[in-house]
Amino acid sequence: MPRQRCCGLIDDAIVCQTFIPLGQTYLEETNIKLEELEAIRLKDKVGLDQVDCAASMGISRATFQRILGAARSKIASALVEGRPIIIRGGHYLMKNRVFECVGCGHVWEVVPCAAGGKHGYEIPCPMCGSMKKMRINKGSKRFCNHGHHEGTR
Repeated sequence: MPRQRCCGLIDDAIVCQTFIPLGQTYLEETNIKLEELEAIRLKDKVGLDQVDCAASMGISRATFQRILGAARSKIASALVEGRPIIIRGGHYLMKNRVFECVGCGHVWEVVPCAAGGKHGYEIPCPMCGSMKKMRINKGSKRFCNHGHHEGTR
């Protein structure tokens, strides 16, 4: 019996979960897991090598290669056959988010979907209560307004 595979770490929730070719809604769907999409994002969009991709996802290079191969095969089949692509499910964990308050400069980390399913954008600064904050991602900062939500999973 094979051992259970580790969960892959995912940096961001996805924006769009469904791609349907024009006029082809009756064909069988192709299901892409979230960790498969993350592998495609890291390797093909960001351009990291497989070792760095695997490290980012917290999995072995061999496991990353299998996930990437499965994702590419599914996407290629769906595009060639004109089938809808649905992105959902899989074995993954969302990475923690780090925020910096614009008002007081306090930096804190939020576990994904903490505090009743909140992603961190809806949570005020624990020091001053301000909703004006920036998400810090590998040293770069992105401003967050109150009410801004990342994609759902």
